[in-house]
Amino acid sequence: METGKQKIVAIVGPTGSGKTSLSIELAKKYGGEIISADSRQIYRGMDIGTAKAEIETRDKGQGTSSSKSMSHVSCHTSHGIPHYLVDTKDPDEDYSVADFKRDADLAIAEIARKGKLPMLVGGTGLYVWAVLDNLDIPEIKADPALRERIERDIQEKGLPVVFDELVALDPEAAYIVDPKNPRRVVRALEVAIITGKPFTAQRIKKESPYNALKLGINPSPQILRERIDLRIDAMMGDGLLAEVEQLIKKYGDQCVAFDAIGYREVIDYLKGKISLNQAILDMKSNTWKYAKRQMTWFKRDNEIHWINDFQAAEELLKKFFD
Repeated sequence: METGKQKIVAIVGPTGSGKTSLSIELAKKYGGEIISADSRQIYRGMDIGTAKAEIETRDKGQGTSSSKSMSHVSCHTSHGIPHYLVDTKDPDEDYSVADFKRDADLAIAEIARKGKLPMLVGGTGLYVWAVLDNLDIPEIKADPALRERIERDIQEKGLPVVFDELVALDPEAAYIVDPKNPRRVVRALEVAIITGKPFTAQRIKKESPYNALKLGINPSPQILRERIDLRIDAMMGDGLLAEVEQLIKKYGDQCVAFDAIGYREVIDYLKGKISLNQAILDMKSNTWKYAKRQMTWFKRDNEIHWINDFQAAEELLKKFFD
C-alpha cells in the first residue's frame, strides 16, 4: 500500500448495478462520506431520470456560491450520509470534467479534514479517473465555424456517419462517447480536429495524491438487463414524464444536460417524434447499450476489484485499512 497519501474508496460499475446502496452501507460502517461521480446528478431538478438518492437535508449554502471560488464544498444528506457534488448546477449551466476534478478534490479535502473516509461513487468513468489518475485536462475553446460544420454534417449524413468519422480519428472514443449523443460527438470531433490529437489523448496523467481502493460491481448481463428494465419502469411510475415537462418549461429543451438517456427520449415523445411506448423501449435499449460501454471502459482497469456483495467489499476494506 502507498503510504503518506490520502486513502479513498471508489465504487464503480454500470448503471443499475447497485452502486448507491452498497456505498451507503459501507459509508455507514466505515465513517464514509460520498462524492457523486455522475455527470447528470450534478444538475438540480434532474432527480428521477438520474436515480438520485432521496435528499433528506440540504446544505444551507447550496447554490449561493460559484463552484469555481467556493472555500466550503456544499453537500446534502441522504440516508444519513453526506453526499457531495449533487444538485450544484442548473441544467443550463456548463460543467466540464475539469470542473468536476477541481470540485471533487475540494470535497475530498473537506471530508479528510473531518476525519472521514472519502468515497467516490458513480458510473461516469472519466470523472472517476480524472480524480484518481490526477489528470491534467487542457481547456480547448470551441470553434463556432467548425462546430456548425459538424452539426450540418450530422443533419445531412446522419449521426452514425459522423460518429464513425470520430472513431476513425480516435478509436478510444468508441468506449467513452455516447454515439447517440450529438453534443458529445460534436465536442469530441471538434477537439480532435482543432488539436490534431485524439480527444481521449488530451489528458495527461500526473502522480496521484490518493491511495485508492477501487471496487467494481459486476452483475451478470441477465440480472443487469432486468434491473435496467425495472428501473426505467419505476422512473416512469415515479413521474419522469412530469419531471421532464417541468424542466423544459423552465429551461427549454436545448440544454446540454438534457442529452442524457431518459431525458432525450421523453423530449422526443413530447415533441411528437415518437410514441410514449417507443420512448420507454428506447430508454431501456439505450441504457443497456450504455451499461455495456461502461463495463468495457471499467474492465480495462486491472486495479478494480470486482465484487458482487457487501461481504466481499468488507473483506477488501479490512485489508485496505490494515
